[in-house]
Formats: sequence, structure tokens, C-alpha cells
Amino acid sequence: MYAITGVTGKVGGAVARTLLAAGKPVRAVLRDRSKAQAWADLRCDIALAEMSDAKALTAAFRGAEAVFILPPPVFDPAPGFPEIRAVIAAVTAALAAVRPARVVHLSTIGAQARQPNLLSQQGLVEQALRQLATPVSILRPAWFMENFAWDVTSARDEGVLPSFLQPLDRAIPMAATTDIAATAAELLMRTWGTGRIVELTSADVSPDAAAATFVKILGRDVIARAVPRETWGTLFKAQGMRDPMPRIQMLDGFNEGWLAFEDPTHVVQGSTTLETVLRGLV
Repeated sequence: MYAITGVTGKVGGAVARTLLAAGKPVRAVLRDRSKAQAWADLRCDIALAEMSDAKALTAAFRGAEAVFILPPPVFDPAPGFPEIRAVIAAVTAALAAVRPARVVHLSTIGAQARQPNLLSQQGLVEQALRQLATPVSILRPAWFMENFAWDVTSARDEGVLPSFLQPLDRAIPMAATTDIAATAAELLMRTWGTGRIVELTSADVSPDAAAATFVKILGRDVIARAVPRETWGTLFKAQGMRDPMPRIQMLDGFNEGWLAFEDPTHVVQGSTTLETVLRGLV
């Protein structure tokens, strides 16, 4: 049995479907009962658990050979990251209680960075999971290509791709959900005695290159346009964020280059192209 958290999201769902396609039994761990039927129809075992509920997670993980941990994203955390700390406490308690053969944690590029930023939450998860007796593999994918979903309407209707990634001609590593899910499923199915860190990219992409790809797909002019950094705080607060600083620090980290792979010489290379992802988003 493979217990998959975050199964209703893009990555968790893709991991579960990859395992099902390989003939593996899957336990879909959900927070929302109303979304369970679709997974039951795929012959998944169903478990209901909030990621901060140690008792429910223990029941959800019991009997599983491998567990996929996908912490729920917190884009506007309170100071000190109390939200992710509650998840860490519950997840580690549950894993310590049931001791599966292996665990795969979906982390992120740059989780090892010492500078504080939004992705520091994943660094905290990594540190806690490494203390477990169970072997834990940490999957650190690059910036998600699917983040361009936010830009499809602007590119199509206005011919503009607003970018917080700057300068516009600088390429950074990006990863496609398809490649992330395939790598995670492979790690879950592989027998290994010790944990490891797996860093993953699909392609290096600049905002200018993304705009050019939109041109090819949409058949109209599209240009990348930098969103001035001095406007970020006001803009993010207008979107409802209480404290935009962690997000700003994260963007600074990508733009300044300190949010990067820990070992660039051993990065797993995915095969999905940016054009494939953008065509799907469009």
C-alpha cells in the first residue's frame, strides 16, 4: 500500500495516478470527504486526515509500505511559521508510530538556504523528517512550470507576461508536474535502505523565453514585463496577504541566485518541455 497525501492537488494526484498505472495499491489521504468518491472510483483506499491531526494521520499511514508527504502550501504564514510546525509535529508523530519502509517528501529547490524566505518552511520539514528512523528521500523540484497558469489570461488578452522573476533574460531551473510525479513515484516504488536528496529540473527558462513560447502557442505578440520590486509589498497586500515579506524574500532569492540547487552536478533531468506545459495550461 502506498499512502499519498495531497492527493487532490496536481502533484499528489499525478503521483497517485502514476502508481495506479503501475498496478500499485494506493491509499488516498484527503482532508475533504466530498472529494473522496473520485478516488474511490479508481479503487483507491480512502483515508480522511488533516495534516495537523497526528491521530488521523497515524491511521492513514498504518499498513503502508511507503508514504508520500506533501505539506499543504502556506503562502501567507504567520511569524515563526506556526502552521507548518503544527504539520511537522503531526506528520513526524504519525510516521514514528507506524514506521513505513520509506518516505518521500516533496520539498523544493533552495530548501537548504540559510536566508529566511517563504521556502524556509520546507527546510523545517526536511530537518524534522531526517530525525526519523525511517529512511526519508527528499525530492527538491525546481520552480514549477505550472506557475505560468497565473499568466495565461494576461498573455492571451493583453499580450503581456508580468514577471516577478528578473532580469527577464535570466533563465532559472523549472520543473514540470509530470516529471515531478514520475520521479516521486519511482522513489516510492524503489527499495532503498537510506534516504537521499533528489534535486530535479525539466528545463532552464527565462521570462523572455516563456513569453516567446506563448507567442508560438497563442499566435499573437506577447512580451515579458518586469513588475517593479518597489511595488511588490503593496501589490501583495492588496491581494490579501498579511505579511508579504516571506514571499518577497523568496523572489529575491531566485533573482539573486541564492535559492538554487544544493548540488548542481547531480540534478535529475526531466523530459517535459515548457511548450508542452504551456499548451496544457492554455
